Amino acid sequence: MWSTLKRSSRYSSVIRRLHKSALEVAERPAPDDTVTGSFGAFIHGVRPDQLSQTVLRRSKRMVLDSIGVGLLGSTTQVCQLALQYCQHMYAPDDISSIYGHSGVKLSPTLAAFVNGVATHSMDFDDTWHPATHPSGAVLPALLAISDMLPSNIKPSGLDFLLAFNVGIEIQGRLMRFSNEAQNIPKRFHPPSVVGTMGSAAACARLLSLERAQCSHALAIAASLAGAPMANAATQAKPLHIGNAARFGLEAALLASRGLEASHLVLDAVPGVAGFSAFYEDYAPRPMPSPEEAEPRFLLEEQDIGFKRFPAHLGMHWVVDAATSVHKLLVSAEGGAFSPGLIREVLLRVPPSKYINRPFPESEHQARHSFQFNACSALLDGEVTVQSFLPAAFQRPELRALLSRVRVEHPHDNPGNFDRMYGEVQVKLVGGDVLTGRCDTFYGHWRNPLTDESLRRKFCANAGAVLPQEKVEGLMETVERLEQLRNCSPLLEHLQ
Repeated sequence: MWSTLKRSSRYSSVIRRLHKSALEVAERPAPDDTVTGSFGAFIHGVRPDQLSQTVLRRSKRMVLDSIGVGLLGSTTQVCQLALQYCQHMYAPDDISSIYGHSGVKLSPTLAAFVNGVATHSMDFDDTWHPATHPSGAVLPALLAISDMLPSNIKPSGLDFLLAFNVGIEIQGRLMRFSNEAQNIPKRFHPPSVVGTMGSAAACARLLSLERAQCSHALAIAASLAGAPMANAATQAKPLHIGNAARFGLEAALLASRGLEASHLVLDAVPGVAGFSAFYEDYAPRPMPSPEEAEPRFLLEEQDIGFKRFPAHLGMHWVVDAATSVHKLLVSAEGGAFSPGLIREVLLRVPPSKYINRPFPESEHQARHSFQFNACSALLDGEVTVQSFLPAAFQRPELRALLSRVRVEHPHDNPGNFDRMYGEVQVKLVGGDVLTGRCDTFYGHWRNPLTDESLRRKFCANAGAVLPQEKVEGLMETVERLEQLRNCSPLLEHLQ
C-alpha cells in the first residue's frame, strides 16, 4: 500500500508539472504581442520611403561627422594599439577597410571594432539625449558589412541610410524607457549598452534578416552589452564604442546563422532581468508597427549634438562660459593679459564625479575635466584638438591656474544634458569679478552647428589623414548618399 501511495504521489506530481507547463505555454505571449517582437517587426518592416527629408538630412550630417572624427581618431595611440592587436592576434582576412590606413583590411567584425575605437578615441563623436554616442556604434559596423557584401548585392545609399537610422532609432527608444537614462550616467557607459543593440538592429536590417531573426539579434546583443563608467577618462573607454559596433555585428551574423535567444529580452518580466538589468527603472513599451502606422523617427523630433572640440560633452558648457570671460579679460587689458591677474576661478557645474578632475594626469582625463577645459579656455579663448597635446597640457601657467579653481554644484544645475548649464566666475587680484554663463552651447541639439560649421570640422579632421580630393569626394558622396544605386563610391573614398 505504501508503494502504491508513493507511485500515486509521484504520478500526481508529474501531472501537476505537466499542467503547469501547459499553462505556461498557453500564457506565453505570441512574438507579435511582446515588446521584443515589436522591435523585431520594426527593424524588419520599416521602409526607405518612411524616412522624412529631415531625418535624411540629419542622419547624413551624422554620417559625415562620424567619418571625420573616425579618420582623425585613427591617428591616436589607442587606435594604433587596437589595430596592432587585431593584426597580431588574428589571422589575416582582407575584407573590410580601416579608417586612415590605406591598404589595411581586417575581417568585418574586427574592422568594426577598430573603426569604432577610432571614432571615440578622442571623445569627438556626436552625442544625443538621453546621453549616448549613437553614430560610432552603428556606422563602423555598416561600413564593414558593406565592404563584406559582393559588388552585385551591395546596398544602395538609401538602404544604407535606412539601416543607419534603424540603429539610431533603437538606441533612442530603449533609452526613453528609463528616467535614469535621462541623466549623466553613473553605472554603465550608455554606448556599450544601447550602442550594441543599435548596431545589432542596423546590421540585421542591412542583412535583410527575417522578423524573428531581428528579435534574436537584439537578444544576442544584450548578452554582449555593458561596460562600467569606471573606465571613463582612460584608454579603455574607446573600446566601449568599438565593442558595441563589433558585438552588434556579431549578434546579427549569429542570428542570420540561426542562433536563437530570449524572445522576451526587452520585456519587463518579473523576477527575470532582461534589458532591465542595465536600467533599474526600465519600463518598456511596444514599438508601433511600420506596416500599420507611419513611423515617426525620434531624430525627427530632436537633433544631434555635435562637438566643436574633442572632449566630453559637458565640457562645452564651461568652455563657452569661460571663453566669454576670456573676451572680457582681453578687453579690460587692451589685449593679452597675465594669468597672474586671476586670483580665483569658481565653476558652477552639475555634480558628476567622473568629469570633476582638478588635476588631470593624461589627455584622456583632461577631456573629462571641467577644471582643465575651463582654464584652457580662460587662457587661450578656445579649446581645440591641440589643447590636449603635451605642450599645451603641461604648461606651467595652466597648472598654476588649475590650483586656483573651486567647484560648486548648485541645486538648479542637474546632471542632465538637456537642462544643465555652465557658469564661470573669475575673481581678479584687484577685486573685480567677471562672470560668464552658458545655457546652450553652439553645437547642442537646441543650437546645432550649421552645415558650413560641420563641413569645416569635417575638413579639418579628415584633412589630417586624407588628401584634399578624397576629403571633397567624401563630402559630395555623403551629400547625395540617398541617390546612389549602391554605396561603393562611399567605400572607395574611404579606401
